[in-house]
Order: sequence, then structure tokens, then C-alpha cells
Amino acid sequence: MKFTPLKTLAASAVLCALSSTAYAATAAKVGDTEFTYGGYIKLDAMWSDYSAGAPAGTNVGRDFYVPSTVTIGPDNSSDAVFDMHARESRFNFGTATLLDNGKTINTKIEIDFLASAPGGNERVSNSYAPRVRHAFISYDGWLFGQTWSNFQNVGALPEALDFIGPAEGTVFVRQTQVKYTTGAWSFSLENPESTITTFDNKAGVMAVTDDASLPDFTARYTHKADWGNLVVAALARQLTYKVGAIDADETSFGVSASGMVKLGEDNFKFMLTQGKGLGRYVGVNVAHGAVLNGDDLDAIDSTSGFVAYQHKWNSQWRSTFLYSFFSADNNTDLLALTGDPTKSSQSYSANILYSPVKRLTFGAEFKHAERELESGNDGDMDRLQFSVKYAF
Repeated sequence: MKFTPLKTLAASAVLCALSSTAYAATAAKVGDTEFTYGGYIKLDAMWSDYSAGAPAGTNVGRDFYVPSTVTIGPDNSSDAVFDMHARESRFNFGTATLLDNGKTINTKIEIDFLASAPGGNERVSNSYAPRVRHAFISYDGWLFGQTWSNFQNVGALPEALDFIGPAEGTVFVRQTQVKYTTGAWSFSLENPESTITTFDNKAGVMAVTDDASLPDFTARYTHKADWGNLVVAALARQLTYKVGAIDADETSFGVSASGMVKLGEDNFKFMLTQGKGLGRYVGVNVAHGAVLNGDDLDAIDSTSGFVAYQHKWNSQWRSTFLYSFFSADNNTDLLALTGDPTKSSQSYSANILYSPVKRLTFGAEFKHAERELESGNDGDMDRLQFSVKYAF
């Protein structure tokens, strides 16, 4: 078996929410297979002030911004907390094998440690279990495995210190799928899952169901030009709730337009998504997909989006200014069943990033986030975040 070191490869398929820049580590070749390794180490330190009291230390919203975790209540319950972690750090491993027919088959697997079960505690070990982000095979236009949903445009995510950035305004889903890409078009069949509001002795209980008889279907068109790119994606899926004698289902549709416009050295990124019953696909599931009304499902309409402008001060300093929003059109006739669901969420953020060398970034970011319920009750969060990241 021959083992030949290769030069470092160019930017690979590694995509991250912190930066649109991706790197592949030093590669090697064994026979007809090339191996790549990459990822990054990232430290996050966050001071967060919640107007209605901080969520528990184990809450995922303490590690990165999740709109549904912004607490609701009177402003006199203000509570500031400090958190520090390295859980966003990740690594990936990939292969590319030249086959006898002249085509190449690629694989990739990537893991990180966010939103995973602790393997220890913050008193002593700060251990966390790894979780699978991506695991897929790609061959001749086909992709099989887990990766970003075809309904999502990862390239539109702005550079932010927060793990997602425009959390309430973006489509954000990774899941198992079969995808086919031909030219500017791509189509996929993806793993279905429904989040349903049910009434169980108290209002607004979320039920997560996996009873769909069909996969989620997406179609996407990407237009690339000298000025930037535009992506239009469509989603169709089946919402289901099958418990006891209840066998309810509802069809859900959505459309999303996103892209990037170059402005010299600067750029402008955007997304606008509208649909019926989108649920978990937008806002990190800030609203459910539908409400169980007797034996029927009433899908929740929603509109979400974001705009982001990045300015490069010079070759080492840059800033991103971001606004993100989500709005749900809840059926107010069903409030006796749903209780007081989220009506809207929005956030503003600005950061300053410094890269003394290409792969090393120091940054500071301020984010203000608000969440309002259908009743008008609301809450907000102010977060100051400092990060250090090295990509390898």
C-alpha cells in the first residue's frame, strides 16, 4: 500500500455558522483515495442579561441564542449570568476515491459537542458527548446521508460569533436525506418529523411525532452571477398526529428566497421565508407546526427573515450588522387549546472581528433579542459575547 503526502487542499465542503470561510487540513493519499481532515477550535464567553430571569444553566439557550428560550415575564426579574464553553469546536474527516469508471465518490463525517448530553459536569471535567453533524456519501450528482436540508441556504448565513446568528429568521435544519443535483437544480426527499401543539390538562404542550407516511420533499434553484447569488427553495411535507383514536394529518408548504450581493469588499446577505406549518424548519422551532383541534390539525402560518451587512474595515478587521425576525399567525380562536404561544421574535446584533492571520479570529459581538407571546407578554435578552477561533 502506497502512502503519499499531499499539499493542503483548497477550501472544502466544511461549512460553519461562525464564518463562511472553510478550510481542509493536510491531506494524504492511499491508492486512489484522498483523505482530508479539518475543523476548528472555538472558545465562547458570554455575559447574558435576561429581563425575566435567566433560564437554567443546562438550557441550550445559555450556549447559543435560541429564540424560544428567551424568558417571558416582568422586567423587575432581570438576571445576568456568565457562561464560557468550547462546545462549538468541531472536526471532520472526508474521503474522495477515484473509481474505475472515471467518476469520484466522496464521503464526509463531522462532529461537534453542542446541544449534546454532558459526560461530566462544570464542577470538575466539563465533558460533553460528541454529536453527528454530517455523515453522507456523494456520487454522480447524488447525496445519501445526513447534512443540511436542501430547503436551507447555508451560504446566506452571515458571519457571527453566535452559533447560528439570525436564529429566528433563518431556515436551519440538518437531517438524513436523498438528494439529486443537476446543474442549478436540486431535489431531495428528507426525514419527516412534526411538532404539534396539544392540550393535555394544561395548554400549549408540544408533541413531537414521527408518524408521517411520506418523506419531506424539497426543490431548489441556485442562480450564480458576478454580483453574487440567489437561491429559491420550496418545501412540501405532511404534518401528522397519531395517538390513540386520533389519526390527523395536514399538508404543509413553504418557500424561501435567500442570497448574497457583493458590494466591493463588503457583502449583503438576506433571507425571507413564508409558509404554512413550517414549524421546526424555521426559527429553531420557535413555533410549532400545527395545533391539534379535535381530530384535525390546524397548521400555523409564519413569516421570517433576516438582513445582514458585512463591512471590511481593512484586511484584518471586519464587522457584521444583523437584523432577524419571526412572526407567527396564530389562530386566536384556538387559544383555549394553545394557551399563550409565541407571536413574534426579533434580534439585532453587531460584531467586530479581528484576524491577525487568516485562520485565527478574535471577536466581540453584542446581541439584543426580544420574544412576544400572543397575549402581549414579552421578554428580552442582551448578550455580550467574546470568541476566539482557530480553523485548521
